[in-house]
Amino acid sequence: MSMIKVSSKVEEQVWRDLQALARESNCSISGALTEAIEAYVRRHRVRPEVMSHLEASMNAHETLGKRLAE
Repeated sequence: MSMIKVSSKVEEQVWRDLQALARESNCSISGALTEAIEAYVRRHRVRPEVMSHLEASMNAHETLGKRLAE
């Protein structure tokens, strides 16, 4: 996989914590950042099939939802 260079700003203490974790894990800063970004994306991305199940459930229980909202 090809790599790209990125630039960003982070809080100083967060940076120090990342550096310490990388040292403790015998990992590069680049490797630690890549792992962190991958985990963040996985955690925050909602798969399309999850959304379709949610929509189907909301449609199936629309009356109940309206009653609960009252």
